[in-house]
Amino acid sequence: MPKVILEMKHITKKFPGVKALDDVNFELYEQEILSLVGENGAGKSTLMKILSGAYSRYEYSGEIILNGSVQSFNNPADSERYGIQMIYQETNAMLDLNIAENIFIGRYPKKKSGSINWKEVYAEAGEVLARVGLTINPRELVRNLSTSQQQLVAIAKAIRVNPFILVLDEPTSTLTKSECENLFVILNELISQGISCIYISHKLDEVFKISDRIIVMRDGKNAGKFNKGEFERKDIITCMVGREISNMYPKEPAAIGNEILRVEHIRVQHPYNPQKNIIEDVNFSLHRGEILGLAGLVGSGRSELVNAIFGVRKPKSSGDVYMDGKKLRIDRPRDALAHGIALATEDRKKNGIVLIKPIRDNISLASLGKISRFGNINRREETKRVQIQFDNLRIKAPGIDTLVVNLSGGNQQKVVLGKWLSTDLKVLILDEPTRGIDVGAKVEIYHIMNRLAKEGVGIIMISSELPELIGMCDRFLVLAQGRVNVELLRCEADEVSIMMAAM
Repeated sequence: MPKVILEMKHITKKFPGVKALDDVNFELYEQEILSLVGENGAGKSTLMKILSGAYSRYEYSGEIILNGSVQSFNNPADSERYGIQMIYQETNAMLDLNIAENIFIGRYPKKKSGSINWKEVYAEAGEVLARVGLTINPRELVRNLSTSQQQLVAIAKAIRVNPFILVLDEPTSTLTKSECENLFVILNELISQGISCIYISHKLDEVFKISDRIIVMRDGKNAGKFNKGEFERKDIITCMVGREISNMYPKEPAAIGNEILRVEHIRVQHPYNPQKNIIEDVNFSLHRGEILGLAGLVGSGRSELVNAIFGVRKPKSSGDVYMDGKKLRIDRPRDALAHGIALATEDRKKNGIVLIKPIRDNISLASLGKISRFGNINRREETKRVQIQFDNLRIKAPGIDTLVVNLSGGNQQKVVLGKWLSTDLKVLILDEPTRGIDVGAKVEIYHIMNRLAKEGVGIIMISSELPELIGMCDRFLVLAQGRVNVELLRCEADEVSIMMAAM
């Protein structure tokens, strides 16, 4: 029988109006990869924040037992002293420091004189970057890195101190397929060196590939445990959501109408090289009721393209946008919104929601012009409109005055959609709409897309998950080298044809 190195017993954690964890029990064995799965809001991240010391001993009830001894963590430093390292889905990097400084911050090696030994810092930073497969100068500013590169820097920072337990919360949400494979190699090497790993992910293919065991949580409680030989997708999904999901991509037919949007000669300057365009002369059209998929590898310019259409002019872009045959002038997002174009961005926490504001303020944010007069908001009308979206989208929260920061990722994404659905929507652009969202919430978002398509809204969808893109879209544009390389109809598209065109 493997040795139990960590136990969390009878853990209960409450937030105002919500019991996030209800008598949860959890154990981790020596040298194993244990995956923790469940819907958004199931309590996974909350449980791990307790383990990491993000919530102090006085904010929850229950016990943490490490190697047979009860421990109390009042802050992350307490947890780290016992060899526990937590890597969050959203990296908290110091953007204006370089990579080496981020890796060593708070733990700089010193010379006898007391000054920082920079030679050792850069040498060791280069070594640990090589371990995570990131071939980049450790003197490079983190601000200049892609999101996936920043994630690898966070992993490098964690493994540099040789942790006893490594916790990864959605570590591959921004990584390419090759970067994911590299991460799995690293994790297996760490396991062979005596480390134990807790892995949180909604990507069941990854979970099945690397896990020794799976623990399922639902509604803040233990819902099930599965050993290696017991992994069955249907059983685990049913355990996660408490119901059977028969169709992961419930695409429904919608009448595709006339052209609603057309873009011509879109060019977008490369973010790091002003002498180069990341999007070069892209042309396409979108029809009413159509879901158009934008495919391409990381760095192909998918997000830059839709940001240009929406009026985000950083980096610089040019080209023409037409709606119903009429040329539009879009210099900023407000202009796009006035014409019924909305964009749910890739990073909802950065530029999709205001975390410290309640659901009410977030959903009404894009439609304040309709519910205010002379600068005064009609609170009764606001409540009515927000409550409709809250109910229709089935947002899980005590009410519309709940702070968005206290919602799960899936419910935060519903708030983003509710904000745009409160406007006179004609075209909805969805950039990675289900990233970091559990399987149940994904299906709900697919149903919202189906409903909008039936109402005649044109939808542009970007997704790095090809099965999702293929399952939900009517037509596909594959970007490569700054251009539309291939256009495919639904009946022509499969993963092989899309990847060949993208590469």
